[in-house]
Amino acid sequence: MGTCPATRSRLVTCHNPSLMHGSDPVVELRDIEIFLVLAEELHFTRTAERLHVTQARVSQAIKKQERRIGAALFERNNRNVTLTPIGQQLFDDIEPMYRGLHEGMDRARLAARGKTGVLRIGSIAVNLHDFRPLFDTFAHDHPTCEVQLRHVDFGDPFGQLRAGEIDMQIVWLPVREPDLTVGPVIYTESIVLAVGATHPLASRDSVSYEDLADETVMGGARPDYWREVLVPLRTPSGRLIRIGPSVSNFQEMIPILATGEAVSPVHAQAARYYARPDIAYVPIRDAPPAQWGLIWRTGTETELIRSFADTAHHLNSVE
Repeated sequence: MGTCPATRSRLVTCHNPSLMHGSDPVVELRDIEIFLVLAEELHFTRTAERLHVTQARVSQAIKKQERRIGAALFERNNRNVTLTPIGQQLFDDIEPMYRGLHEGMDRARLAARGKTGVLRIGSIAVNLHDFRPLFDTFAHDHPTCEVQLRHVDFGDPFGQLRAGEIDMQIVWLPVREPDLTVGPVIYTESIVLAVGATHPLASRDSVSYEDLADETVMGGARPDYWREVLVPLRTPSGRLIRIGPSVSNFQEMIPILATGEAVSPVHAQAARYYARPDIAYVPIRDAPPAQWGLIWRTGTETELIRSFADTAHHLNSVE
């Protein structure tokens, strides 16, 4: 059976009336994408923001699919959005096919560039330029593999890895998760205190973790043991550190720091990549050095993952 040429926004199978509703194609890829993202987010506003469309566009797409199917896909009220049993069935049926479609297109694009493999690496660190020797060495040794870099928020540090959206991750250590393998350390740096430029601590040559007992400190990173490497709950003498606004990435931290609402220990790389006239970075003299390393899902380890980790280990050992 012949098929019409596929475009990014529309899939139409020719000569099959059962796949048509009037003169409109049953499946619009953008509508399917909206359904799948809403099924994950269960929030119309977040879905619209994630897909860079209006909330009205999200509602329109869902209503159109519900009319075609003849049943509700979501239950909506003033507080919650949930999948109906039919909506869940639809999600389970089409999500693997949608993912497979994009994976097939990705493989075709890679093949057109002479690439046969891809390694997706997520990073909470922003100083990716410091890892250029690692990326370049791996690319030299694996010319048919394409390395793709993705940002990861510290509010959900392991979510993309566990969802299979990335293969490896650059993250601050320690990581103690039973399903994740911790690879070599690839970078070490100091920890500094980020404060508003007019904050009383901004003029100090250095501060101590003890000083944080008198401040409100930002939270948001999780799990607790991982966050407390950077933002402890108590000072060295045992005084409680007050945890204030919760954030998931550095962009959310900027206005809170700049206005003096809270302060936050951060990795020293922030002073280079987020240098701003309204934020000061003060060394924390009693903070231990921070280490960054590679992690990956133990159950999905591949030869490419092992090779990248081996390259990192070799480069680190000769420095």
